[in-house]
Amino acid sequence: MRQRTNPEDFWKFTDEEMETAKNTDLPDLLEHLGYRLKRVGSYYTTREMDSLMIKNRRTWKRYSNGKGGDAITFLQEFEGKSFREAVDYLLEFNGRARDAPTLSKPRPPPRGEERPEFVLPLANPDNRRVFAYLRKRGIAPQVIRAFLNAGLLYEDEKYHNCVFVGRDGSGQPKFASKRGTYDKDGSSFKRDVLGSDKSVAFPIPCDPTIPWVLVFEAPIDLMSFCTLHREVRSNAVALCGLYPGALDRYLKDNPQLNHVVLCLDDDGPGREAAEKLRAEYEGRGLKVSTRTPPRGKDWNEYLQTRGPPRERGR
Repeated sequence: MRQRTNPEDFWKFTDEEMETAKNTDLPDLLEHLGYRLKRVGSYYTTREMDSLMIKNRRTWKRYSNGKGGDAITFLQEFEGKSFREAVDYLLEFNGRARDAPTLSKPRPPPRGEERPEFVLPLANPDNRRVFAYLRKRGIAPQVIRAFLNAGLLYEDEKYHNCVFVGRDGSGQPKFASKRGTYDKDGSSFKRDVLGSDKSVAFPIPCDPTIPWVLVFEAPIDLMSFCTLHREVRSNAVALCGLYPGALDRYLKDNPQLNHVVLCLDDDGPGREAAEKLRAEYEGRGLKVSTRTPPRGKDWNEYLQTRGPPRERGR
């Protein structure tokens, strides 16, 4: 059974925009939305819905009710979005938001089911635009410098995006998330680099003497928290969405940790995810607590309500 759409909606998008939305990589999208994927032969399914099957990374079918389709119908069926909301969401997810410049052609489906090769974007000779953008978002200068110096952040050469680099326990880059340095009405280009390992996402090193790990949705929220609490320089991970694979890996790599502090967004999806994660990790015998910003939806929004931070030595 296909979702009904208003025919007038089709005239709101170009053929190229519709192709971009329809050809969204479904495993990437579902991980971004917080689903836990499982590989079953040549298909993917999820722990939440084992009757859901994803084929060729572009189409889905749920055998319990016979429904299926592409990324647009997935968002309509399972995320409650209208047709227009779904297409707008997918364009932004693919870095093709209608108010943003066209950055690239829609990427072709990868051959087979193998993860595409991960290659970091070329770095710009300087990081001036990234530094200015993050300062505008309220991040303290010394926090920005610390992430730049640690190789966790840089400016890409072609589009001058922020590139947040996720490194595994050996220090090798395995994940990267790009964030545009131009915001319009509070939104900007956001996209994971092709081939990124979502089970790494964006961690910062672990101090073995500290028993807890802080968990955020986005790297900018992690950096905002570090700006608000200058003593925090380790023991944190940004999931780059709500998929908890990176938290699982952080805990596996650092088995001495016994306390998970969920610092997710204070909105509907963030609160729902916090409840699920609390049940999951308490069931594993870990202590779980939540920490939300006193005001605003997320830690960066709260930081910006406090005004720009001053340069200081600690």
